[in-house]
Amino acid sequence: MLGSTPDLSGKFALDTNSLGDLKQSAKAGSPEALKGAATQFESMFINMMMKSMRDATPQDGMTDSQETRTFTTMLDQQMSQKLAKRGIGLADVLVRQLSVQEQGQALAKQMQSGALAIGGERSANVGRLQRGADTMSTDAAPSASGITGSARSTTDAGKPAHVRAFQDKLAGAAEDAERATGVPAKFMLGQAALETGWGKRVIRNHDGSSSNNLFGIKAGPGWKGKVATAVTTEYVNGRPHTRVEKFRAYDSPAESFKDYARMIGNNPRYEKVLDHGGDAAAFAHGLQRAGYATDPQYAAKLSRIIKHSLA
Repeated sequence: MLGSTPDLSGKFALDTNSLGDLKQSAKAGSPEALKGAATQFESMFINMMMKSMRDATPQDGMTDSQETRTFTTMLDQQMSQKLAKRGIGLADVLVRQLSVQEQGQALAKQMQSGALAIGGERSANVGRLQRGADTMSTDAAPSASGITGSARSTTDAGKPAHVRAFQDKLAGAAEDAERATGVPAKFMLGQAALETGWGKRVIRNHDGSSSNNLFGIKAGPGWKGKVATAVTTEYVNGRPHTRVEKFRAYDSPAESFKDYARMIGNNPRYEKVLDHGGDAAAFAHGLQRAGYATDPQYAAKLSRIIKHSLA
């Protein structure tokens, strides 16, 4: 029945008919359908973690065979389904975020039909789950390099619209952090762009609001501020692993830049990062050597953004 959401937890994990029922019920957009879809995603995530653990376990025993591996895979899938029904918290986060997205899409339809005369580029972004750029402050402090607003506009004229918008919103905060650390504002803007996809993938709080974490800084044991939880990919021995991690959350993008400046300036681990000599590649590789990110391509990606997108 279209109006009800099937309970997949008691069915075989590979039952394609059950997945088809879930797809049909999800079209109704009901809270039950969202919960069902989120629970199924949580099941898939748990299964991925179990597979990673299996892959890391030696499989050279006398009883190991293709048949036993197939049976173990099927057992893990069914176990993932059961664990997802109990929940590890991921499904609840997804439901909240999907609900925010659904509300935003309804608002977007009203705006497109003329019910709200806001229009323009911003209305096209309403309803996106990861619309971090829309929550960022538009305040800009005077440029540390002395470039006037008109001169900057001329310099940025040839850049894509999303790059110009990102710089306009965060230039002031980046320049304040430059005065505190000596790291060029352009370098930090490039890193924030890489971490957030130019503001489109800012980590969300549990209520769907932006965490304003622009640098992917995790909330370790010493962090006493707000915390946001997100799924992230970490590289171990060059191989990607999906994990749920806790990240720092801030009241504004400016606070994120200030915290980043404190970390880079006060942590001996990043002392050599400051000896970049104004070279983007040296800065990027210094961050990677210091262990800022586990992605083996992090330095290359960051250097490319700074040199080509923000030049």
